[in-house]
Amino acid sequence: MRGKEISGSTHFLLWKKARDQARVQPFLPTWLAEPSHVRKNVTEDLVPLEDIPEVHPDLQKQLRAHGISSYFPVQAAVIPVLLESTASGFLVGRGGSQPSDLCVSAPTGSGKTLAFVIPVVQALLQRVVCHIRALVVLPTKELAQQVSKVFSIYTDTTPLRVALVTGQKPLAKEQESLVQKTANGYRCLADIVVATPGRLVDHIDQTPGFHLQQLRFLIIDEADRMIDSMHQSWLPRVVAAAFQSKGPLDPCALLQRRQPSAVTAASTCCPQMPLQKLLFSATLTQDPEKLQQLGLHQPRLFSTSVARRGPEDGDGNSNGKYAFPAGLTHHYVPCSLSSKPLVILHLVLKMNFPRILCFTNSRENSHRLFLLVQAFGGVNVAEFSSRYGPGQRKTILKQFEQGKIQLLISTDATARGIDVQGVELVVNYDAPQYPRTYVHRVGRTARAGQTGQAFTLLLKVQERRFLRMLSDAGTPKLERHELSHELLQPLVLRYEEALSQLEKTVKEEQKQKAA
Repeated sequence: MRGKEISGSTHFLLWKKARDQARVQPFLPTWLAEPSHVRKNVTEDLVPLEDIPEVHPDLQKQLRAHGISSYFPVQAAVIPVLLESTASGFLVGRGGSQPSDLCVSAPTGSGKTLAFVIPVVQALLQRVVCHIRALVVLPTKELAQQVSKVFSIYTDTTPLRVALVTGQKPLAKEQESLVQKTANGYRCLADIVVATPGRLVDHIDQTPGFHLQQLRFLIIDEADRMIDSMHQSWLPRVVAAAFQSKGPLDPCALLQRRQPSAVTAASTCCPQMPLQKLLFSATLTQDPEKLQQLGLHQPRLFSTSVARRGPEDGDGNSNGKYAFPAGLTHHYVPCSLSSKPLVILHLVLKMNFPRILCFTNSRENSHRLFLLVQAFGGVNVAEFSSRYGPGQRKTILKQFEQGKIQLLISTDATARGIDVQGVELVVNYDAPQYPRTYVHRVGRTARAGQTGQAFTLLLKVQERRFLRMLSDAGTPKLERHELSHELLQPLVLRYEEALSQLEKTVKEEQKQKAA
């Protein structure tokens, strides 16, 4: 009888546990649970330019001039959909209705930037008067520069104007690229604005004549990171500026913008200027509450991954598998804390790749490792972190891309979207704390169909948890790469000398800082 009571109690506890787990499973809306699937192999699933005839001949000519003869899968999936949403002209949605907002989740290096640049440029070719019609918001100055450069390439032979506002120039200088004072008020000078959130809000508040009432496309790149920065309240400010009315709202005023609402006969009887939001990320969150902050209208998701219902992994990913470049191989190196610098030196010297990216978890770690490798000698090394201003970081990246720097030691400042050509090896000197960070770091190699390798240095206490974390996130299995004491021994003498030099340099820097 006692045994039966215990058995019954056990069944009850198991049932209660299962019930509680079921309660915390997030409900995924249909658009998240059933995305439009995008192939992710950027070498085998290419689509020839002529297979998407909707793209303007002049843009096709520009693409070919830059060595592009095929679209990557994400471009082939998204470009026709965006062009269809502007088929009736960019001033009105098709049939007078608001077009769906789009969310695109695809691996790093899969061509997401061109997926929005081409259709936006084509849609705005029809414009007569210059107004800000497209706004691209990115988390860092470097990313904004990169996207602005791509837009400039494809607007070069058009009347369209691109403005970059990131705070790298004085506010007054940026204002000169956005508006011009005239006898009757202000004239807009930009059709497309690429901006960082803080600087964008500065212009909304402080630039006379800067307005977003004609905004047609709001593109949020690196969307997961931008969602994380919502505390800056930049998005509500942008939406408020876009829907700001100069006078009383006339329900039938031609092309007057109104907040999206349910589609009814009344809502479609008068044309309206839609505001379409386009989100792009390699690690788009599947948390409906986070996405709700964006106020998406009848959204559609394009994804290279299959959504899985499950609890959050602490990083905004509902246990959905992340997508990785097909040509990327993953390794980990078990090592002790004291041998980590020796391991990175061995990898750099042994593999001898011309461009190697090494990531640390802090600015201090980056600086110390940089000084140590510099003191060791034999490696052209630089560091990339907030210790340097935007101009210096731009120069460092240029030198790295040119091959003048072999090893670039960085914080996560470069882990987001920076497309440095020819990186063949990424090393995680410090293990990333979240799967999403790992995705963006290792995504700096094996871009656009190329091959690349990623090595993560793991302490014994980190190994089990880290490998399980990545396995749960759907990362391909990491190959164990053992480095014996004998392999590292030839470096020890020079390393100890470099370590001694490092301590002297650190003390000198501390004295200078104190002075």
